[in-house]
Amino acid sequence: MYTVKEAAHITGLTEHTVRFYTDKGLVPSLQRNENNIRLFDEESINWLHGIKCLKQSGMPIDVIKMYIDLCLEGDSTIPQRYTLMMEHKEAALAKLEEAKQHVAHLEEKTTLYQAILEHRTLDTTNPANWERVQHMHSDVFYKASQRV
Repeated sequence: MYTVKEAAHITGLTEHTVRFYTDKGLVPSLQRNENNIRLFDEESINWLHGIKCLKQSGMPIDVIKMYIDLCLEGDSTIPQRYTLMMEHKEAALAKLEEAKQHVAHLEEKTTLYQAILEHRTLDTTNPANWERVQHMHSDVFYKASQRV
């Protein structure tokens, strides 16, 4: 049997995180001694590893709880677990696409900054300078006459 500290060390989680997961009911095999101290067996450690993987994938705690509950119900829930994982995968892929767009935007910005540093263009990134570069991008700059 392992203590919270030992379970944290084995799994690479913090002690706080191990306690949080157990308080949320995510470690069904958790045991407690006569002093109500958490005790972890090998199965508990396996649950913690699994929770860590799901959490690192971005799965919310309530969905992890749902997954664990389904696991505890047995093999009859494999279709529901599959659906849960597929939905999470789709959400992760959507976030990945969004992150790719953010990276593309940052690449454009760093290219612009490189041009500014090399004095090939004016600084159009600083709102304090927009008045003097407005003519370059009049379609995107705010104009006082556009007030509603």
